[in-house]
Amino acid sequence: MKKTLLALAAVAAMTGSASAADLAARPYTKAPMAAPVANWTGFYIFGGGGGGLSNADQSIVDTATGTPLTITQRQGGSGWFGTVGAGYDWQFSGTWVAGVFGDAQFGSIRSTIQDPVGIGFGALTGTQKLETSWAAGVRLGWLAAPNVLTYVNGGYSGAHFGSTNFMTLAGVDAGLHLNGYDRHGWFVGGGVENSLNFFGINSPGWFMKTEYRSAFYDTKTEVIRTNVGDLPTINSVRANSWNQTISTSLVYRFNWSGPVVAKY
Repeated sequence: MKKTLLALAAVAAMTGSASAADLAARPYTKAPMAAPVANWTGFYIFGGGGGGLSNADQSIVDTATGTPLTITQRQGGSGWFGTVGAGYDWQFSGTWVAGVFGDAQFGSIRSTIQDPVGIGFGALTGTQKLETSWAAGVRLGWLAAPNVLTYVNGGYSGAHFGSTNFMTLAGVDAGLHLNGYDRHGWFVGGGVENSLNFFGINSPGWFMKTEYRSAFYDTKTEVIRTNVGDLPTINSVRANSWNQTISTSLVYRFNWSGPVVAKY
């Protein structure tokens, strides 16, 4: 009986050892990594430049009555400008960004003004320059990547157009001009803003944005005046203004913190 019990105990011990040896070691697994996230909420400033096109529907009208003296003609031009501005963004729902901003432009976007009727000199032509403009608006964007924002924007805009001196078609000074004036209107646009890290440049807080903007300014009538005494003449220029610009700016975001990886 004792021999039987000893034999059973030996078999049980050997079976337990074999079972323990057969158990594989518990594999080591890493915790899942979180997707990169970024914080776009905060203030930013920017500066840059670009080029633009200017178009206007112009007609010559009688100064006293406003009666059209010519049919409406489309005139245009082009030029360059610089821009500076600042804004504030809010990031919400993970990948959406909304913000407010203001900016100013300065430069030389030129367009043509013509008076086919003339005032005793035959047809007249001159060059008008968009010297400065400003805009205040809102934008809404979506993060295509943690450090890449695509957006649309819109808002209110104002512009100052410089004075215009008229020449005859023979290139002779006609002694006539338009005074400089201001216009107001609205704009729409859109663009892409991305961290410079997107290009492999280690520069926390520094971004680049490229933006298209289309601005529409109200129709206004300006009197053609004499260079001596600034006296009004019988002809006036009635025109609106549509300006399109493309700019690239360097942006600095003060509170940039991303993209980072959440820790577990």
